[in-house]
Amino acid sequence: MKRSAVNSIIKNFEKIIEKHGFVLPPFCRWTPDEWQAKGREYDEIRDNMLGWDVTDYGKGDFEDTGLALITLRNGSYNNSKYPKPYAEKLLLSQENQITPMHFHFNKMEDIINRGGGNLMIELYNSTPDGAFADTDIRVLSDGRSYTVPSGTVVRLTPGESITLYQGLYHKFWAEEGFGPVLIGEVSMCNDDKTDNRFYSEVPRFSVIEEDEPPYRLLCNEYPAAK
Repeated sequence: MKRSAVNSIIKNFEKIIEKHGFVLPPFCRWTPDEWQAKGREYDEIRDNMLGWDVTDYGKGDFEDTGLALITLRNGSYNNSKYPKPYAEKLLLSQENQITPMHFHFNKMEDIINRGGGNLMIELYNSTPDGAFADTDIRVLSDGRSYTVPSGTVVRLTPGESITLYQGLYHKFWAEEGFGPVLIGEVSMCNDDKTDNRFYSEVPRFSVIEEDEPPYRLLCNEYPAAK
């Protein structure tokens, strides 16, 4: 992805967040120059990859396959310095913009439609070898438990949520004709390096082509503390 595209995506995301009345933590507003002065007291942000994240999953077509997100808080399974057992994210999905089919080995998460259009989520149980199972899926949504056939697409309107448990394949997008969706994620600890199983292998983070200076640093770009 070009840095100019990443900068534009983040600026648009900020406008949508402001429109919905959500206020980001201070570190999400730091400039690259401000990051250069941040000491070891902010290592939790660096180590747990808090902050901005823009990916096209290596496809080179962000509008078709991609996601913009912010990790607001996160603990660690493997580092006792960060004992919190939970994470929170804010995501933005555009109309018909696919987040590819995947599941998590360890993380259970609630995906919440925080506002905007309708969020569409396609679901499959997984087999031990990572294939799609043809079994019915147990859906947990806002206090309701019910079953649907394999491959069902669940629609979440604003305010609705769904629980995605370990091993449950899911891909999602904003429904065409209703606008982008601001998505909340409340989950167990997030580890994008080891906990994602994509149905078709894709890189989680994009290679950035530097055609202009960064507006915000991404969560995998922070300088080490001096």
